[in-house]
Amino acid sequence: MTTSSVLLNVSLCAPGDLCLCVCSYSFTLVVPLLCFFAFFTGLPTNLLALWVLLLRTKKLPSTILLINLTICDLLLLLVLPFRIVYHFLGNNWTFGEPFCRVVIALFYGNMYGSVVCLALIAMDRYVALVHPFGAKMLRSNKNSVYMSVLVWIVVLAAVVPLLASQQSYKIISPPITTCHDVLPIAQHKNYFLPYFTTLFSLCFLLPLLVVLFCYSAVLRTLMAEGQRFAHAIRVTVLMLIVFVVCLLPSNILLLLHYSKSDFDLYVPYQITLSFSTFNSCFDPFIFYYVSKDFRKKLWETLRCFWSDSESSSESRTKMTLLSKMISTEPHQIHSHVSYVKK
Repeated sequence: MTTSSVLLNVSLCAPGDLCLCVCSYSFTLVVPLLCFFAFFTGLPTNLLALWVLLLRTKKLPSTILLINLTICDLLLLLVLPFRIVYHFLGNNWTFGEPFCRVVIALFYGNMYGSVVCLALIAMDRYVALVHPFGAKMLRSNKNSVYMSVLVWIVVLAAVVPLLASQQSYKIISPPITTCHDVLPIAQHKNYFLPYFTTLFSLCFLLPLLVVLFCYSAVLRTLMAEGQRFAHAIRVTVLMLIVFVVCLLPSNILLLLHYSKSDFDLYVPYQITLSFSTFNSCFDPFIFYYVSKDFRKKLWETLRCFWSDSESSSESRTKMTLLSKMISTEPHQIHSHVSYVKK
């Protein structure tokens, strides 16, 4: 079944409410603006983080996990421009059904993949700080590669159901083609409700519990040993911001929306879902506090950049002064010669 052969008149709400929800001001302006800010904030910071992690840092177990987290964030961020265009066009999808499936699959798959990655990073920190003797055996590049494979298995499992099901439908009023916003009621209840319930349980709730357990144990251990724990507190706060502020509202509204089939929740859900993309903006700061090597190499890179820019600025200033001197000297010589002749 293709979108060209479907005119969907049976939706998740009454036709009048559908126009109000899908074409509302909040949906077509606030949602793309949130995605826009997340894209232009998260893309450069994650690209810088990936460059430092790949080319500047030692390939430690934590570094391997951070690289995978950065890739998940970048894949999520790279599909945002298409969602931005879609919402600015009044939720009218113009890129075709296959690409709609790809965009939705990459969006949800990499969002939950990054959550699983954060949980594995928390476990790595837990083993390193709470069980330092066992860490010599458990924390290895080989085990980090295994954990990275687990992350991409989760991403693959998350994207396959979305790639296998139709996501775009033409609707009659308003006359637009939606992408994952309007679905048949049977598909909504029988397919996506079990799918998103599973994602919420295994790829959000379980990682959240793991993160809370690991970082509370890390803080207790550091405080009991009288060690400095400022970095651990900062990482814990950033993790809580990512999970509680960025991801929790969208996941709760997602479950409520799909369980009740209440379209009144869909606009708030889309706004919180767009806000959840800001977790990709916070992740590089987590890298900064998790990896000492990343901090060191990042500052070295920034110092190199600043020194290069300052030296180039100084050279440009010197060249400007030299050119001014050269331009004024012939005039002074000419004036002196004229004076002698007189």
